[in-house]
Amino acid sequence: MRTSPSSSAQQARQGIAQRLREIRLDAGMTARAVAQAAGWHESKASKIEHGRTFPSETDIRAWCAACRAEDQVAELIAAARAADLMYVEWKRLQSTGLRQLQLSKIKMYEQVRHFRVYCSNVVPGLFQTAAYAEALLSSIAAFRDAPNDIAEAVTARVARARFLHEGDHRFAVLVEEWVLRSRIGDAEVMAGQLGHLLAIMSLPSVSLGIIPQSVERRMWPVEAFNVFDDALVQVELLAAEINVSQQSEIEQYIKGFDHLSEMAVYGKAARQLIAVAIAELA
Repeated sequence: MRTSPSSSAQQARQGIAQRLREIRLDAGMTARAVAQAAGWHESKASKIEHGRTFPSETDIRAWCAACRAEDQVAELIAAARAADLMYVEWKRLQSTGLRQLQLSKIKMYEQVRHFRVYCSNVVPGLFQTAAYAEALLSSIAAFRDAPNDIAEAVTARVARARFLHEGDHRFAVLVEEWVLRSRIGDAEVMAGQLGHLLAIMSLPSVSLGIIPQSVERRMWPVEAFNVFDDALVQVELLAAEINVSQQSEIEQYIKGFDHLSEMAVYGKAARQLIAVAIAELA
């Protein structure tokens, strides 16, 4: 997993910048001339070409108009929209509240059949109790200054757990052992959450693996990520959500998941780790 999780987004943005440069060169214009024709500061065109400024749809239209390449506007805007969705800041995703973000994923969860989930930091969303989700989402909203719709967001998140019971879905989930001991909420909240994990493990759609802290690591802990049907990976960073659709990168995450799976324990051994974590709360 040597590739940066934002590399697909960066490559897509660079591709758009390169295409705009080629359009300018084909038109026989300088970057300064494009800026003047578009009514911009003279440095803006250069910043766009060198990837320091990502062009808006209005910028793309103005650029193509200046270069008499209006026939390429639609294709460039479509590419820009796709690139924009690859790297999306949480601030933007959560600007309308946390509830809407939960609801926005429903359609994808309905369509996906095989989920691979690796969480190195918290209990995965589909496995969260209402109390755990409330404690976690409250801290997220406070950290990111998001609108306070915690109660509605918790309801929406917990409702998504229906996919564990409905349809032909399979969930292969890995968590680091320390997640069992990381206090999200008080001891009562954690006890309820850990007990919920024990119940979920019995579901036929779920495979829950726990990577012991004592294991000799053949794969280092990495950022939390979800793989959807081998077609998309969503990576959760502190500042943004990365949507990886480039096949070579998806394959790296699948390879990483397989390596992490080999270090995990399942069934009775996983239950024992959860039971010990519950006992330590007393």
